[in-house]
Amino acid sequence: MGAIAEAHWLVVGLGNPGSGYVGTRHNVGFAVVDRLAEATRVRFGPGRHRTERAWSDLSGVPILLLKPQAFMNLSGPSVAAWLEKLGLPAARLVVVHDDLDLPLGRLRISARAGPGGHRGVASIQASLGTQAFPRVRVGIGRPGEGQGASARVLEAFAPEELPAVGVVIDRAAEAVRVLIIDGLASAMNRYNVRGPAGGAPA
Repeated sequence: MGAIAEAHWLVVGLGNPGSGYVGTRHNVGFAVVDRLAEATRVRFGPGRHRTERAWSDLSGVPILLLKPQAFMNLSGPSVAAWLEKLGLPAARLVVVHDDLDLPLGRLRISARAGPGGHRGVASIQASLGTQAFPRVRVGIGRPGEGQGASARVLEAFAPEELPAVGVVIDRAAEAVRVLIIDGLASAMNRYNVRGPAGGAPA
């Protein structure tokens, strides 16, 4: 893989760069694209436009996995630059990110929605001038009593949460695959359900 023209989709995981943010709630987007890279036996390397990137494919569909290396609220320019380089419309962009409004372990796929307070999503939407791209939203749970949203997203998962986190990262990676291979409607029908958090879809 390597020819830019071969990528049919751009899959972006959101997070903050640097070792200090590894394992935090805000970085589950990075974890999901890492899982996709691992599953397809590719590795991330330094890319253009302040990113780490990995060329891969899902069931024969060429994709580019991307981790912006600007901080979360500055993700948009990197994503916009890569879409332009690939010659892809926003509809062929999938953004994977954490979501405070979903319980830990839940997924939700959105086709067109506002950022909901997520600064990384807001930056991408501002840079692209549209909300019309799919998002895989990974629940991290609401802040506890007296805890602000910023403190919540930047904290590490508790040890007792890690099994559920592992499950939802696997499910989110599979949701990206279903979205790309079977289509957005199929992915939404399968994953936008009210089953047990972290469990199999109902």
